Amino acid sequence: MRMIFTGQVGMDKKAYLQRVAQLAGERGEAIAVYHVGDMMYAEAPDLTPGRILDLPLSRLQALRRAVFRDIIADAAGRENVIVNTHATFRWRHGLFSAFDFDQIRQLQPDTMACLVDNIEAVHHRLHGEHTIDATLKDLMVWREEEIMATELLAQAMACGNRFYILSRGRTHQTVETAFRLICREPMRKVYPSFPMTHVVSLPTVLDRIDDFRAQLAKHFITFDPGDVDEKLLLDAAIAAAKQGRDFVQANVTDDDGLTKQIDVSVKQVLDIAGDIDGQIYARDFKLIDQSDMIVSLIPELPGPHGNTTGSGVPGLSSGVERELQHAFEHGKEAYVVWEPDKSPSPFITETATKVFRSVPEAFEHFETAGMFHQASLFEH
Repeated sequence: MRMIFTGQVGMDKKAYLQRVAQLAGERGEAIAVYHVGDMMYAEAPDLTPGRILDLPLSRLQALRRAVFRDIIADAAGRENVIVNTHATFRWRHGLFSAFDFDQIRQLQPDTMACLVDNIEAVHHRLHGEHTIDATLKDLMVWREEEIMATELLAQAMACGNRFYILSRGRTHQTVETAFRLICREPMRKVYPSFPMTHVVSLPTVLDRIDDFRAQLAKHFITFDPGDVDEKLLLDAAIAAAKQGRDFVQANVTDDDGLTKQIDVSVKQVLDIAGDIDGQIYARDFKLIDQSDMIVSLIPELPGPHGNTTGSGVPGLSSGVERELQHAFEHGKEAYVVWEPDKSPSPFITETATKVFRSVPEAFEHFETAGMFHQASLFEH
């Protein structure tokens, strides 16, 4: 599999993709990884680290073309290839592309993926590596531009049906996802659907959801919407604004698994409230589109005073309902795990391929139907 990975400035794709290659080696696979940025610096040793985007566009393009010529030559005959690059840049020169069609065509990629992450993490990395001053709003715009340009490039290269948005999020699991996309591509691709925002204060429900997500990730390639969740940041910023605070704290995890707390401007978060909602809406539908099927968990909410026996009330969010409808309308298999005693409405049953009453029942069906066959051939 030849895969081009893009992503906005501040993603630190290099460290992430090195972990993908390392995992592949542990699984008996070899992936050749080409970091275009590093190779461009090696081609121009006079450059100050972090200043390559300040070059005149003519020299920047010449360096990139020289590097891509080397990649095309070296990648010849290799089975698994990752090219770490960008589709666009929005920098002091304005917005400009970061590829040449003729060289991408010579490389002959099988698929392309745009890596995304929580915007506060991207902002933190960007300002740790560069001197440019970019707001959260700037980065939200850059992300949309990078996704769209990568998708259009994939379509132009006739691999449009193999374009993926891949969340960096829970790094260990998403590294597994990237590895499987490259080396285990026949495995089924699943969109896990579950309530998010309105169950954040219900630990027993969250535990069931996390177990559900983990079981799906064990057997399938999963595109988990919870891997990027900026709605939590927005909710925290709204609460901070009501308390008169200028900053809200957020956790950022580095590639060594260490978590640090950073301060994020409340004003900047409130400025992107509409972008957060709009991008969640659009991105989650794209994640469904790139999946083979959707599996939705509808948990039973706790009873009065937090009783774990349940209230009979389904934890069904409007988001989950829209996801199921979108999957149904786009010809995806749609499976629902309905845990409450109360029966589901026709709006659930009539759009679902099959409804189960428990997670074990659903996974028994998946195994019997042979959906685990590909996963069973490989390590977990």
